[in-house]
Amino acid sequence: MSAISLSLPTRLSRLRGANNEGVLALVLLALIVGMSIANPVFFTLPTAFSILRSSIVPLIFALGVLMVIISGGIDVSFAAIAVFAAYTTVQMHQNGAPDLGLVAAFLLALLIGASLGAINGFLIARFRLSTLIVTLGTQGIFKGALLTYVGSRYVADLPDSMAAVSTTNLFAVDTASGGAYLHILVVPAVLMAVGLAWVLRYTMFGRSIYAIGGDVEAARRAGIRVVRTQMVVYVIAGTMAAVGGMIYVIMERSASPQILVGSELDIIAAVVLGGASIFGGRGSVLGTTLGVLLVQVIFNSLILAGVPSAWQRTAVGLLLILGVGIQAITSRKSSRAKVMDETIQKQEVPA
Repeated sequence: MSAISLSLPTRLSRLRGANNEGVLALVLLALIVGMSIANPVFFTLPTAFSILRSSIVPLIFALGVLMVIISGGIDVSFAAIAVFAAYTTVQMHQNGAPDLGLVAAFLLALLIGASLGAINGFLIARFRLSTLIVTLGTQGIFKGALLTYVGSRYVADLPDSMAAVSTTNLFAVDTASGGAYLHILVVPAVLMAVGLAWVLRYTMFGRSIYAIGGDVEAARRAGIRVVRTQMVVYVIAGTMAAVGGMIYVIMERSASPQILVGSELDIIAAVVLGGASIFGGRGSVLGTTLGVLLVQVIFNSLILAGVPSAWQRTAVGLLLILGVGIQAITSRKSSRAKVMDETIQKQEVPA
C-alpha cells in the first residue's frame, strides 16, 4: 500500500515534467477545447495549419533565446540580427549580385548572423558585462548600421531561388472549411528543435550551458571553459536568428529593414512560459515549443474573438509577468523547503 502511495506522487511529478511541461500542455489543451466550443471555426485543419505556420519563425527565435536564458543571460538583439542577416542577403542580390541559389543565400545569412552573435558573445564573455545592457546596445547598433550602410527601402521582389520556396507547401489539403496549407519551411524548424534538444540533453556542451546558468563560478571551478562556452552560445543564437530572419522573408515574399520590430517580448514570454528560468540553469526545448504554441493560440483566439491587436500586446505582457511570478514563488517555496529539511536533519543528529 505504501509503495502505491509513494509511487503516485512520483508519477504525477513525471507527468508534470521537470519544467512544468505537463501543466503547460494541459493549459494549451484546455484553451484549444474552450475556443473550439466557443467558436467551431477554431477546431479545423486550416486553423491548425495556420497556427503551425505562424509558429515557425517564433520557434526558431525562441530556441536561440532558450540557450541564452539557460546560460544565465538574456538576448533582445535576436530580431535585429535576423533583419540584418536576411535583408542584407536580399539587398546584395538587388544590387547586382548573381542569384547563387537558396543554399548559398542561407549560408551568407548564417555567416552574418554568426558574426553579429560573436560580437555579443565577445562583449559578454570577455568583459563580463550585463547581457541585457549589451544586447540592448548591439540591437541599436545593428539597426543603425543596417539603415545607414545596407538600405532602408522595401524590397518586394525576392531572388528567384527564394521566391520559389515561398509558395511550396509540405501539405495541401482541401477541406469543407477551405484549403489547409502547411509550409515546407516547418521542416527546418522541427529539425532545429530536435537537434537542440539532443545537444542540451546528451552532450557535454549542453550540460555546460546548464552549469553556467546555475552558478558560473562553480562551473568555472569544475573546469568548464566559461568564456568559450558563452561565446559559442551567442554565435549559435545569432545563427538561429539569421535562419529565422531568412524564413520570415521567404514566407512573407518581401524584405524590409523594419520587419520583426517589437517581436522580442513575444519570444521571451514564450520561453519563460515554457519553464525556462529567467535566472538561468533551467529550461527545455519541449517547454519552449509548448510556450510558442500557447502564445500563437492566444493570438489566434483573440483575432477570432475580434479583440483589437493592441490588446494582444497586453496579453503577452501579462503572460510574461505571470510566468516570472510563478517562477519566483516556486523558487521561494523550494528555498524554504530546503532550509526546513536542513533544520530537521540538524535536529535529528545526536549531540
